[in-house]
Amino acid sequence: MLIIDSKDCENIDKALKKYKKKYEKAKVLLQLRERQSFTKPSVKRRGEVLKAIYKQKLQNGTIEA
Repeated sequence: MLIIDSKDCENIDKALKKYKKKYEKAKVLLQLRERQSFTKPSVKRRGEVLKAIYKQKLQNGTIEA
């Protein structure tokens, strides 16, 4: 649950902006999307390895973005 501390003199737009920032930082939407479908740990790990290989190749200059 996200709680926003707001002052009485603060307008609603600023409070909404604070809420949206806190919502993004908490990564609530990402967690909900991850829970929609189950991915096996081996598949997750394989994706991480492929991503790391891709990043390494970008750094080496083998692949141009």
